[in-house]
Amino acid sequence: MSQLVPGLRRRLLILAVALLALLGLTLAWRWSPLRDLLEPEYAINGLRQLGQRMGPLAAILGFGVALSLAVPLILLTLVSVVAFGPWMGSLYILGGALLGAAVSHGMGKLLGHELLVRLGGTRVNLLSQSMARRGLVAVIALRLVPVAPFAIVNMVAGTTHLRLRHMLLGTALGMCPGTLAVALFTDQLMLSLTQPGPSSYVLLALTVALIVVGVWGLRYWMNKQKLGLDASDDPGRNL
Repeated sequence: MSQLVPGLRRRLLILAVALLALLGLTLAWRWSPLRDLLEPEYAINGLRQLGQRMGPLAAILGFGVALSLAVPLILLTLVSVVAFGPWMGSLYILGGALLGAAVSHGMGKLLGHELLVRLGGTRVNLLSQSMARRGLVAVIALRLVPVAPFAIVNMVAGTTHLRLRHMLLGTALGMCPGTLAVALFTDQLMLSLTQPGPSSYVLLALTVALIVVGVWGLRYWMNKQKLGLDASDDPGRNL
């Protein structure tokens, strides 16, 4: 840390604070009073009013801001589909996801990319460049089954050599199967959320199982494609 010039030291501090803040928000949306804002009926009514008063662009902007603040993507997808219908709701959440991905990726690039290049060392930079070469496949695979909060993944990816166009295209392609599945099974998912009971839990479990199996199959295929790219990768390239 002492080897950093003041400007880079400041960026590193801001990046660390931003990532910690996103992690804190991720937990807060689940375990604090903020959770009340995500109650399905409250969120759906709010979205409908927003869409009626300000139009679809405002809804997309709202989704982008919410995702940048670590609001859970799956919940936003569900309430968007219910509030605006399966097709328009899917388009709105995809538009918001692309906006949120661009914002978070841009913040990561602004704050952390120079740090990675200067301090990461040869091996880390080679890994970052290798990720950029197969970035589209990597992003699609990651979006098929999200393993970390949306905003945090985007910001960390922004610090690497991953190109913004790969982030956006991979996000759009990777989110489509899951978003379509939510659109098709919205009634079952909403019934389980608003009227919990033994039968609704069984129905929810079956619905989620179908979604997971379908998305897992797609991710398995994507991973095979990624392994093929890994095998043909030249680690000495782009030095």
